[in-house]
Amino acid sequence: MTPLPVSIAAAVASFLLLLIVFELIRSRRLRERYALLWLLTGAVLLALSVWRGGLNTIASWFGVETYPPAILGAVGALFILVVLLHYSTVISRLSDQNTILAQRLALLEQQQREGVTEPSR
Repeated sequence: MTPLPVSIAAAVASFLLLLIVFELIRSRRLRERYALLWLLTGAVLLALSVWRGGLNTIASWFGVETYPPAILGAVGALFILVVLLHYSTVISRLSDQNTILAQRLALLEQQQREGVTEPSR
């Protein structure tokens, strides 16, 4: 069985994570579409922290009956990996777009130096 102090600490930490994410969204330092994974992480961790029976059941599925709160850490790590993978894809896409924009800017600067203008449409 999960010790009550561990469940309380995990629930408080999960709730704080949710509050921080909501504050970052409110202050426009984090966009909603990027915050969804963090909100999902906080909600799942909060649910598992509060629902001690469910945490114990999940722990038994994975053979961690000796210390069920270890599942909280594993779930948290899994969600963090998913968030990092998501951000890596976003950064890759932005990097590609940045390269294309730099190339277009260089072409425009070259055309301007040569005095060539685009034909009017």
